[in-house]
Amino acid sequence: MDNATYQEIARPGQSVEALSTPRPIIDEDRLAANIARAQAYMDAHGLRFRPHIKTHKIPALAAEQCKAGARGINCQKITEAEVFAAAGFQDILITFNILGTEKLERLAALNDRIDDLKVVADSAVTIDGLSATFASRKPLKVLVECDTGAGRCGVQSPQEAVALARRIAEAPGLVFEGLLTYPKPGAYQAVQTFLEEALSRLEAAGMSCPIVSNGGTPSLFEAHLVTAATEHRAGTYIFNDRSMVRAGHCTEDDCAMHVLATVVSRPTPTRAVIDAGSKALTSDLLGFQDYGTVVGYPGAAITALSEEHGVIDLSAAQRGPDIGEKIRIIPNHTCVVSNLFDTMVFHRDGKVTRVEPVAARGLVW
Repeated sequence: MDNATYQEIARPGQSVEALSTPRPIIDEDRLAANIARAQAYMDAHGLRFRPHIKTHKIPALAAEQCKAGARGINCQKITEAEVFAAAGFQDILITFNILGTEKLERLAALNDRIDDLKVVADSAVTIDGLSATFASRKPLKVLVECDTGAGRCGVQSPQEAVALARRIAEAPGLVFEGLLTYPKPGAYQAVQTFLEEALSRLEAAGMSCPIVSNGGTPSLFEAHLVTAATEHRAGTYIFNDRSMVRAGHCTEDDCAMHVLATVVSRPTPTRAVIDAGSKALTSDLLGFQDYGTVVGYPGAAITALSEEHGVIDLSAAQRGPDIGEKIRIIPNHTCVVSNLFDTMVFHRDGKVTRVEPVAARGLVW
């Protein structure tokens, strides 16, 4: 996207209040503070930090994270990783089981392009597919994904982890690189117990384990309690969102992303309608009863979303916004919002500083 196109969206120095809506806007100072806070914590505890870029999908932000001290990045899918490889990133971990001929061929091409690509596996099927592709090519580093309580992907026991580690080590074209988990928040003791046993069994089997990767923004500030881990991965922390506020991870003042929206209707005294629906705010509830915090209007609740409209219930609010007024919303889940827009507008004290393309938007395979 060239400068002329950017200026159609926003010009440096322009007030964010003049922007067309709906639009996510990013506070530069909060963004920088979030990056610095997380990195300072990791540095203080001697942990490598690997940011997950699915939250922002913007190479310029990953560069800011690495400049602050992060060691490599975490991508969720091959197509995301391709974008960041093209932007010059050389240390990339993809945390997803990769299956199928097309994906495996693209993975092999990506491995040829960068210095340090790593993936995960939690089954013999995934490992065998990787080996069949990489047997005659540059070797691929593979971590065993472990389910330490979150109930998503991952082997179910340390014994299974060691069995898969051995299968990776013996597979042509593959290198066993370590263990990985995405834990349930607050479950650091269970994570530590699982990883300790797995590491003990690997040592008994004569196998080295270079990386032990723990993860998640909800678990970020308890990462030091998992002493078996060598690195931590987190994504949402860079923007923060309503779910992170609820978890006690941050305050509303730490939320760098707001969705700017315009009130387009006030059909009744207790109802406002905005131009931000499910295509701007995401329909993720994450346990909430409504779809975001309306900044400056305590008691206002976004109770319904259609594609283009959001309905705000004002019955519990002392006051409501007027037709034509622009409001700011802290979304329930920032990561999804990033994937809904082509660009992000950044600002400082309400004045536009830059526009960044969401370069990996829509790249979810």
